[in-house]
Amino acid sequence: MNVIDESGILAISTRLQRLAETLRKDGVLIYKANNIDFEPKWFPVIYTLHFKPVLSVVEIANEIGYTHPSTISLLKELEKEKLIRSKKDKADERKRLIQLTAKGHALVEQMKPVWEIMKGAAAELANTQNNLMKAIAEVEEQISEQSFFARAQRLRSSK
Repeated sequence: MNVIDESGILAISTRLQRLAETLRKDGVLIYKANNIDFEPKWFPVIYTLHFKPVLSVVEIANEIGYTHPSTISLLKELEKEKLIRSKKDKADERKRLIQLTAKGHALVEQMKPVWEIMKGAAAELANTQNNLMKAIAEVEEQISEQSFFARAQRLRSSK
């Protein structure tokens, strides 16, 4: 065990980041092993547009929980790869509507069986998978009620 592992809850962010990075790297390998040219960072946008075919930039940002600038950066990459296209909203010319291209739809169809394999592999990682997802949802809910920073400030001022 290393210092970070031994530090417990203090290193929760580091441990989650490390876990996310490990899963991302393996995700790249899984896609490559299945002859799919895909970056895991594109997943939230592609997956969202698969289920909600036409969304504005703001709607996508809200769906995936990213900031507007981060979302725009991802959308630019996906547009460059010709996986999505944008068009102006006829009702509001300031709004851009985003949708998958034919290439994007074809990619989703190619990835669907791989997503099922990935779900299976994730389920094998631990019997606590559902507990992990539940715990993440609970922490996200708690943070939406009061941020980590606000909690630390409250504890600091109570001393």
